[in-house]
Amino acid sequence: MIKVTDLSHRIGPAPILSDVSLSLPAGKITALIGPNGAGKSTLLSLIARLTPLQHGQITVAGLDVARTPSAALAKVMAILPQNASVHSRLRVRDLVAFGRWPHHQGRPGPEDRAMVAAAITRMGLDALADRFLDALSGGQRQRAHLAMAFAQGTEWLLLDEPLAALDMAHARRLMQELAALRDAGKSVVLVLHEVNYAAAWADHVVAMQNGRIVAEGPPAEVFTPAVLEPLYDMPLRVETYAGRPLVLNHL
Repeated sequence: MIKVTDLSHRIGPAPILSDVSLSLPAGKITALIGPNGAGKSTLLSLIARLTPLQHGQITVAGLDVARTPSAALAKVMAILPQNASVHSRLRVRDLVAFGRWPHHQGRPGPEDRAMVAAAITRMGLDALADRFLDALSGGQRQRAHLAMAFAQGTEWLLLDEPLAALDMAHARRLMQELAALRDAGKSVVLVLHEVNYAAAWADHVVAMQNGRIVAEGPPAEVFTPAVLEPLYDMPLRVETYAGRPLVLNHL
């Protein structure tokens, strides 16, 4: 479980998160949703310790994020932030291999190489494994970074807008792979702007607005007009398809 207690964060005088407390369940896919500026990415960044904690406490699988050594945290959670970039001229295979560094510390073994190969295959990158990153499209680079996060092999996987550069086929494939990880006992937290991916695939949904939690629970409880219309400040319809909510926000 990820437990967040009395979390607040400011950038200069501007409050970004205010008195956030929540528990994110293990072994589930949790989606963070809400309008731009709601604080979703900041919350994920604080959980991952990419941003220093100002006020409150966060624990991941019982480890205090503020006090646990980075090497120990890297074996428990992997993070893919927005707009992940690598400035060196790397091949896809080399980038993905970086995901194993917390485990082998520069001495990769057969298990590490097998994890890298499996992650490359999982993201459909076998034909591109020896290509340089700067020769790939934005979506292909995104898949390479996702493969690096998969290769880390952690209990928790944190992804900030992982679908942003992906076409429909690869977005669905990613969600299928995340569901497979969940079914294997892993835990996933991701920021999503396309609410229907969250409605279709998430087990737990956290809706945020103005740095606060306004609703959380299973998709059927969160994806209702009563929650979504004030959240996004627009009228919309919610239907049901295959037992899941389907948000008609494009009409």
